[in-house]
Amino acid sequence: MEIKSFSGLKPGQETLDLVNGAHKFQKWNRNLLTDSGGFQMVSLLKLAKITEEGVQFASPHDGSLMMLTPEHSISLQNSIGADILMQLDDVISSLTTGPRVEEAMWRSIRWLDRCIAAHKNQDRQNLFAIIQGGLNKDLRRQCIEEMVKRDTPGYAVGGLSGGEEKDVFWQIVSLCTDLLPKTKPIYCMGVGYAEDLVVCVALGVDMFDCVYPTRTARFGNALTMNGILSLKSGKFANDFGPIEEGCDCPTCTNYSRSYVHLVATKDTVGCHLVSVHNVAFQLRLMRKMREAIIRDEFPSFIINFFASYFGDKSRYPGWAVNALKTVGVDLMAS
Repeated sequence: MEIKSFSGLKPGQETLDLVNGAHKFQKWNRNLLTDSGGFQMVSLLKLAKITEEGVQFASPHDGSLMMLTPEHSISLQNSIGADILMQLDDVISSLTTGPRVEEAMWRSIRWLDRCIAAHKNQDRQNLFAIIQGGLNKDLRRQCIEEMVKRDTPGYAVGGLSGGEEKDVFWQIVSLCTDLLPKTKPIYCMGVGYAEDLVVCVALGVDMFDCVYPTRTARFGNALTMNGILSLKSGKFANDFGPIEEGCDCPTCTNYSRSYVHLVATKDTVGCHLVSVHNVAFQLRLMRKMREAIIRDEFPSFIINFFASYFGDKSRYPGWAVNALKTVGVDLMAS
């Protein structure tokens, strides 16, 4: 589960220190991952300004100027007590071009060094480096070369899923996974569409995070192995089956499509019910991929997934077909 470090300002760092971290505070005995807070500063807040010192931004509470430095970010994440921490990186849009891309890449490397120096719980919290470089393959290679020298416990591919062409997206992911150590986890940030998960796992990615499952739930969209269901549609008004047959999530176990249709987009309970299902779907999809890899049956899993999720081959995304060909999976073969 991911915790936003900026959201971690409440209940406050002192409270988290007193209770010995977020695991105990929220009674969560499984893994936690924290982001650095930098993305929220740049993407969600007004007047954000990047300097060598850190990210300066206007407080959402009183408008006063605040500074998030690599050291402060790590201090917050140490207090939260997550199992995986993310370095503070210089976040730019994936569509940015020119000198700013290289500047952000080198600054992210320098900030990683500051994060490592500030990290006080290296024996129990794993700090991941974030690979930057935009859509420039040479900069990505250079960043990976430098980040790998730091020998962090894992690596994230950042700076994607910002509107770039999907054929460019997968090539950057593939470049990074080819060059990064095979013995450490690789985390692709901001990726959540089902087909993206399957393709990126085939390219060598291990971990993902994304708001998509819960964001799309707000509009009544349920994710299933047979595609996306728009539960707002009137055709579900008298459908008393679960959202997805065989799903054992609390929503599918206790509520019908008809009930969820009634509350979808009209009441917050509808958003909650579909969110529960969508998150369960994502976890189930990742679990099935892992099981298929262990059985050495992953290529056939990919082929079956696309057939079930998209139906006719004419609906397969061309970028996914192209990406999977590079790892020996031909979706269009008869």
